[in-house]
Amino acid sequence: MLMKGQVGLVTGGGSGMGRAAALALAEAGATVVLAGRSEDKLIAVRREIAAVGGRAEFKVMDAARREDQQALVEFVEKRFDRLDFAFNNAGGHADFKPIDATPVDEAEWVIDLNFKGVYYGVKYQVEAMLRSGGGAIVNNASIFGLRGMNGIAHYVAAKHAVVGLTRAVAREYADRNIRVNAICPGATETPNYMRVTGGDVHLLDDMIPMRRIGRPEEMAKAVVYLLSGSSAYVTGTTLSVDGGMTA
Repeated sequence: MLMKGQVGLVTGGGSGMGRAAALALAEAGATVVLAGRSEDKLIAVRREIAAVGGRAEFKVMDAARREDQQALVEFVEKRFDRLDFAFNNAGGHADFKPIDATPVDEAEWVIDLNFKGVYYGVKYQVEAMLRSGGGAIVNNASIFGLRGMNGIAHYVAAKHAVVGLTRAVAREYADRNIRVNAICPGATETPNYMRVTGGDVHLLDDMIPMRRIGRPEEMAKAVVYLLSGSSAYVTGTTLSVDGGMTA
């Protein structure tokens, strides 16, 4: 029970990596506040957690909105008096297209969701953790926080910014008992991946040394490691969980 007695939040907790991480954290003993835009999905994950003997609450919010990030942290503090951990997972992008063909509204949405939401989430989470004596944060930076990719320049830029944010804040609070790390997942079988690939789980096999895409549960194990005491001396790192793609 690596996370026994701890309380934290997971954005994008209704599906994909967020759902898998929330379940893994609950199984490790944590109380998890699920956050996302779909109440039905959050309720379904809360039921899954309850079915394995875990405890979860939920709050409907839009991770791209600064006000919602602040309200989420306030909700956790009001309900539990503290915030021990956070997994800033919510993210995504639309179909692939070059920057000159990307509508401004789409670019702004992608940047707001994938970077600004994480930035303000971290800001309010750190404030709460300072009040309660420390904590741990994991940001989902994606493999594209470490490399480029055609057709999603806005997403790549935002994820690179998440890596920079992770490193900067980790240094700022390393002596205040707050650790900040990032995972950089490669291709993973999530709803967003299935949408942009047309449901072909083998489309990228030839690009991956392990010859398969990842599973959300594999990303979840990395999240639990970085949020738990198992990584007590780890901060400011980016952990690639990508089957060797960045090797």
